Amino acid sequence: MPTEILMPALSPTMEEGTLAKWLVKEGDTVSSGDLIAEIETDKATMEFEAVDEGVVGKILIAEGSEGVKVNTAIAVLLEEGESADDIGATPAKAAEAAPAADAGNKAAPAGAAAPASPAPAAPAAADGTRIFASPLARRIAADKGLDLAQLSGSGPRGRIVKADVETATASTSSAAPAAKEAPAASATAVATGASADMVARMYEGRAYEEVSLDGMRKTIAARLTEAKQTVPHFYLRRDIQLDALLKFRSQLNKQLETRGVKLSVNDFIIKAVALALQAVPEANAVWAGDRVLQMKASDVAVAVAIEGGLFTPVLQDSEMKSLSALSAEMKDLATRARDRKLAPHEYQGGSFAISNLGMFGIDNFDAIVNPPHAGILAVGAGAKKPVVGADGELTVATVMSVTMSVDHRVIDGALGAQLLQAIVENLENPMVMLA
Repeated sequence: MPTEILMPALSPTMEEGTLAKWLVKEGDTVSSGDLIAEIETDKATMEFEAVDEGVVGKILIAEGSEGVKVNTAIAVLLEEGESADDIGATPAKAAEAAPAADAGNKAAPAGAAAPASPAPAAPAAADGTRIFASPLARRIAADKGLDLAQLSGSGPRGRIVKADVETATASTSSAAPAAKEAPAASATAVATGASADMVARMYEGRAYEEVSLDGMRKTIAARLTEAKQTVPHFYLRRDIQLDALLKFRSQLNKQLETRGVKLSVNDFIIKAVALALQAVPEANAVWAGDRVLQMKASDVAVAVAIEGGLFTPVLQDSEMKSLSALSAEMKDLATRARDRKLAPHEYQGGSFAISNLGMFGIDNFDAIVNPPHAGILAVGAGAKKPVVGADGELTVATVMSVTMSVDHRVIDGALGAQLLQAIVENLENPMVMLA
């Protein structure tokens, strides 16, 4: 029976994507793990692997098609002994996903017969987590009465494939009665702005250019609107004297010059935050709906501006890495972020973030917490300012202003103050970070 290849969810937040390029053509034989397409998500361009084996019988969605919804059929895979005559009509949902204006993306004529047994809808676990399984595996599981939530997948990224359900027994079938299904929680009503038509009418008669939102901009808009409406922010501000750090950095860079290493102030900030999260472990946590997850390692996210948006790649185990290792990793992540070549695991996770606009001359600003992070440090530029020294005399120092935005559900005021104090102490006494 022909098997539909569905548009995959390549990240937890992906709802639709662009089918950028097919790496196979109709008639090609593929095996599990073979690369078959390149798909643009809201964050990156990623390669898509086959999860079943067979022959590509028909490509349903053309290259370059935008806004293809997750779980839309994008191609049909034939098993041994099957031919294109077994496919029937292109599923209607493929036609819906293709842009109406692109004649090359239209579905097959409506008069053809539809496949006899479409794969069941993508299943979800009891907690709502999506279960990744191939269409053929879902169909076999439905026929055998198996609960996919009880199976472990052997396919790419843990996807459940045909072999997994064929070796499973009926003992893994779901016994949960329908009565146990929890009622869907009503969505919390949130404020919405004026509609696009209303805004357009306000500027009727004025010249403007309409810019369509790409996937990244839509995701940024949705997530940050959600963050400001659902995360109870509060803000802590401190000035940090950088003269000792700048002198120490200069000395280190001279010694590291032969190795081609040049440390930035941002590298010291990453290290300072990582060590502070270890010194104040209660603040190294994330919000998880009905609980708080207290993290062991310091996984620090750093905002990287790219054309049309931003990434927040995560430097895992930052407290364990040297300044030169953090510097090299950050440069690599930033370069690949700008090329949109990061894998999802490189920009997901972390418990705390850093956003540095000091290089743009910004004195200070307030950043928005990126859930489920508990906080984000907004870093301004260092500037010469008059300060009162320890001896009471007026002197000049290089001062950097920082603002820490905090999720009050995870971190209270006093705990946030302890964390920020630890960050300040690390930056004003940089040699301590090497101890």
